[in-house]
Amino acid sequence: MNGEIQQLCEKLVPGSYVGQGVQARQIHESKIRYLLQHRKLPEEGWSDQTIELLLQELAVMDSNNFMGNCGVGEREARIASGLVARRHYRLGHGIGRSGDISAIQPKAAGSSVLMKLTNSLALDVIRLSGIQSAAGCFVVPMATGMSLVLCMSTLRLRRPNAKYVIWPRIDQKSCFKSIITAGFQPLVIENRLVGDELQTDVAAIREKMAEVGSENVLCVMSTTSCFTPRVPDSLEEIGKLCKEQDVPHVVNNAYGVQSSKCCHLIQQAARVGRVDAFVQSTDKNFMVPVGGAVIAGFDKKFVEEISKTYPGRASASPSLDLLITLLSLGVAGYKQLLGDRKQMYMYLADCLKLCAEKHGERLLDTRHNPISLGISLSISGATDSKTATEIGSMLFTRFVSGTRVVAPGKNNTIGGFTFNNYGAHHDSYPCTYLTAAAAIGMTKQDVDTFITRLDKVLSKCKTSTDNPKENGHGGSDS
Repeated sequence: MNGEIQQLCEKLVPGSYVGQGVQARQIHESKIRYLLQHRKLPEEGWSDQTIELLLQELAVMDSNNFMGNCGVGEREARIASGLVARRHYRLGHGIGRSGDISAIQPKAAGSSVLMKLTNSLALDVIRLSGIQSAAGCFVVPMATGMSLVLCMSTLRLRRPNAKYVIWPRIDQKSCFKSIITAGFQPLVIENRLVGDELQTDVAAIREKMAEVGSENVLCVMSTTSCFTPRVPDSLEEIGKLCKEQDVPHVVNNAYGVQSSKCCHLIQQAARVGRVDAFVQSTDKNFMVPVGGAVIAGFDKKFVEEISKTYPGRASASPSLDLLITLLSLGVAGYKQLLGDRKQMYMYLADCLKLCAEKHGERLLDTRHNPISLGISLSISGATDSKTATEIGSMLFTRFVSGTRVVAPGKNNTIGGFTFNNYGAHHDSYPCTYLTAAAAIGMTKQDVDTFITRLDKVLSKCKTSTDNPKENGHGGSDS
């Protein structure tokens, strides 16, 4: 409220009352001023009222919200539905321009400020999570797989003769399909079985580089966050090898920002070797709707190159969701979530261990995976894909989502490449198993409810195995 409006208000109600209102507004404005000045995550989370005030102030800076605006172009941020307009806070222009997703839009100063602020806060939270040397990042309205495509498409400009991507195997379709979609040939590196864990075969990566010629390799695509028994790749060793052979290194860090271990691996790989870009999902790390990712790196110039590879303007929804969420949490709120997640990992591990032992199973020893846990299912009757699928179905019908049951023997063909024993990250993993993840936002109640339902399902499966005439599958809990 400017001084003139304040004086006019004082002609209607006592000045002391108006002064109180002005002071209250100034508290909100001081937070906004600090954010714009420092472009860092606030220590304490903001109230919804402060966030909405910021968004309203940004929205009135966009041309579609100018009073008396006369738009005669083909893209004027006209919104037919008032409900849709309110959902997006009347920010309809999106972000970027046709040649650069990080460029400023003349018709959308407010949306451009929003984009710049969100990218700054995303970089701040990445550093806060443990990747202190990250030099730049930007939010892109695509999930992890397509964001990896964008990184590889940018590397193509630097390495036009390269045609291979070396990829330590992880049985998750989007990362593998991203290589094919980008127009490259994946060279699959099988994992080493060490105890229960599946670890990176760095020697095989080196041999493959020598076999095809390092100059013909676009990049090595490594992975941090993954389903057990796969553990994060040996990023430091891969980083050293890539630096030695002058081969780019792209890291699929899909849900690794929430893990200090995954972030440490990326930071160390960049310190002792090479990391060109690392990609993380917004929904998996920051609890926002699916549809966005953060592309980051240690060379600001290369990150800018990636942003310029994105064709056309982009939806502002993922940036808007992330900005609102980070401002709501603040540094304290996000650190609390990270700390709680670590506690839930240990609690889930303890509970799964007890439940497994009750049914003659065991917790898989995959201590190097900081998010995902697994238990064997060999004794519980899940020795084939059919029984394993039934266990997964029984859990799902009991409203347990996110578990994965993997049995030996299932093959899958993706883009012309056949994977044996798909889902297990290995051609001959020795047992059937079930996984569950201690991801950000998980609560003690989630763990307790899951363990109770898992216990009942395993009991039913054991009963059915002991007495084949009894059909216990698909029934209600008793």
